[in-house]
Amino acid sequence: MDATEIALLVVGTSIKLLLWPAYHSTDFEVHRNWLAITSSLPISRWYFENRSEWTLDYPPLFAWFEWTMSVVARVWDPRIVDIDNLGYASPACVMFQRLSVLVSELVLFMALRRVVRIKGSTVQGRVSMALVFLSPGFLFVDHVHFQYNGVLLGMLVYSISLVMEGRDLLAGTVFAILLCFKHIFMYIAPAYFVYLLRHYCAVYRNGSLDTRASIVRVVKLGSTVALVFAVSFGPFAMMGQMSQVLSRLFPFKRGLCHAFWAPNFWALYVFADRILSIAMGASQLASSTRGLIGDTRFTVLPTITPLFTFIATLVAMAPALTVLVRRNLRPEHFVQSVVLCALASFMFGWHVHEKAIILVAVPLGVLAMPPRVLRMHATLTTAGFYSLLPLLFGVQELVPKMCVLGIWTLCSLWLLRADGKSAWKCLSQRERIYIAGFGPLFVATELVPCVFGRLEFLPLALVSAYTSLGIIYAWINLAFEFTGAI
Repeated sequence: MDATEIALLVVGTSIKLLLWPAYHSTDFEVHRNWLAITSSLPISRWYFENRSEWTLDYPPLFAWFEWTMSVVARVWDPRIVDIDNLGYASPACVMFQRLSVLVSELVLFMALRRVVRIKGSTVQGRVSMALVFLSPGFLFVDHVHFQYNGVLLGMLVYSISLVMEGRDLLAGTVFAILLCFKHIFMYIAPAYFVYLLRHYCAVYRNGSLDTRASIVRVVKLGSTVALVFAVSFGPFAMMGQMSQVLSRLFPFKRGLCHAFWAPNFWALYVFADRILSIAMGASQLASSTRGLIGDTRFTVLPTITPLFTFIATLVAMAPALTVLVRRNLRPEHFVQSVVLCALASFMFGWHVHEKAIILVAVPLGVLAMPPRVLRMHATLTTAGFYSLLPLLFGVQELVPKMCVLGIWTLCSLWLLRADGKSAWKCLSQRERIYIAGFGPLFVATELVPCVFGRLEFLPLALVSAYTSLGIIYAWINLAFEFTGAI
């Protein structure tokens, strides 16, 4: 590593260590309980254990990741892996779990470093690497709220770097492994499927399709992916537990929206339903559009079903797949398709978490970005990361989250500087107005939320609705930019 990379790693680690005393969400106990489940129980009981409400609902390879950490945890503090020790959060436990996130995130750092090397170590590439590694998404969600997105997105970036090098088979293998860690990456699976089919499996010789060579590659790719899934899910299939595992992975009994509405199209939809219900004098109890887990019902607007969101998502992915039908298909087109697939799924998916915006921001951050894409990057990431602020609801987190997001946004805007113009002037007028609007939104929803009186849902709803406008705007512009429609 050179001096710049060492400095980034040291600064990043220092910032993350400073966040250790901050609050941690229920996800902290979720992962502690998974350590206990995988350490204390035989594999046959992993997906049946339910003495805690935080049952194991990630794919098997992530369960083995938890098991690996539990081996160390048992030495560090045996009470961490006591399955009956629910809610355990001693200082030793907090230190171990915070440290596990910090160490596992090195996968992201090394993957980003690979991408920078492949792209030629440009100034923009290095700044983009720093912005991804130090993004509020990871700082807020992993190092405060508590999750392991760093290691997972690091695997995604590593797979993308392999595509950039033309190592398609290995890239597909790494992505298959990633799917067996966390199934949310199914959001971008269509981009991988179409790209690998066209760029790796379809072999042309003298302008004609070589059928035999193409079939060989299809078999090679298919058998490799099948082997990954067999290793991951095979033991559970042999025990006749696949239906139980799948019921944990795909809990469709949950509502359309998460407890805090993710900033997508459905946030505007449920917000409109709430406003219409109040305007029409309908009882608030008649609508469960507050995003609570369970069946979501609407007072005024039609109810949305999982099938409808699935169809809407597929339709919204059309621009992403259009990118991949180019005659001269290149790795950068693949990354563009990944971004658009992730955005389409985020916009129209069922029970999307606000934290899933990281899945959009990271691949967008590793792209070589012309001015228009840089503007959309600034708009999308500012809106997306702002939508994470309600996750850090304590008074003690108010100043840190304001400073982190503010400084990061200024650094992101720095990338926009061109031809002697300031970053602010590089934005269009509507983009400047939109980003400036976060100032009064922060004051109203974070500093003086009492002004909303009995409308307790309104501050969170305003954040979801306002940030969704920016993300939808960026999605539309990126779709046009990547497909060359205008």
